[in-house]
Amino acid sequence: MAMKRGPIDIALEQWRRERPDLDFSPIGVWGHVTRVSRIVRAAEKRILGQFDIETWEFEVLATLRRSGPTYQLAPKQLGQAALVSSGALTNRIDHLERAGLVERHPDPHDRRGLLVQLTAKGKERVDEILEDYLAAQAQLLHAFASSERRTAENLFRKLLISLEENVRRQPSARVARSDSHARGAVTAPPFSV
Repeated sequence: MAMKRGPIDIALEQWRRERPDLDFSPIGVWGHVTRVSRIVRAAEKRILGQFDIETWEFEVLATLRRSGPTYQLAPKQLGQAALVSSGALTNRIDHLERAGLVERHPDPHDRRGLLVQLTAKGKERVDEILEDYLAAQAQLLHAFASSERRTAENLFRKLLISLEENVRRQPSARVARSDSHARGAVTAPPFSV
């Protein structure tokens, strides 16, 4: 059975016809990744919205929940695991603490440190959401057989590790621009075609 073609495939075909001297495969990959990301984020927002919780709230709570008993992490560990800057994390912890979902405690191993701990209410909240969340995630992958899921996971892991290593090696890397644009301006590459 032939695979259905989408708008990115059509755009790539057009570009390859117009500029056969260029390799458009990166746009094929990034175009699909970008569109998938938009669909996944919208679905995630929809499922979490049914529980009246924002994506960032769930990410922080789920990070603490998966850390295992005692469901606590230092803010730096929490920020790294949830991929959040320290400034944003402070605001998020404040919000979740006011809602009774997390608590701050002194770190017994560091007099100046704090630990953020999931409360019983926070644990219940994550557990209440988790099954529906995972079912929605699985539904998004319905076109993949389980072996294809593992292959996709491994390929994206490989890509992510490579991209993160590049960022660490070149933290101030800027996107190259042509001379017709202002020097020093940072823009995103044209992933949509």
